[in-house]
Amino acid sequence: MIIQTKVPRAAKKSKAKVPVSDLNLRRAANRLLGGASLVCTEVSYIQRELGSSATQEELDAQVVAVRKLPWASIVMPE
Repeated sequence: MIIQTKVPRAAKKSKAKVPVSDLNLRRAANRLLGGASLVCTEVSYIQRELGSSATQEELDAQVVAVRKLPWASIVMPE
């Protein structure tokens, strides 16, 4: 009798990058902040920090974190 078993491989999955767009940020904020939306200054800050693309986990973390930051650190100095 031959018993075949699967050998577990290292969990090395590549994370897909998503664009850091207004729509994706609005959807993430709606999902994570219970329907609250981000103001344009918060959106600009997240886009500056993450660049043009990021993983969904990075995007989610930044959306939650931006609400805890002091306003002076979010606003671009003129």
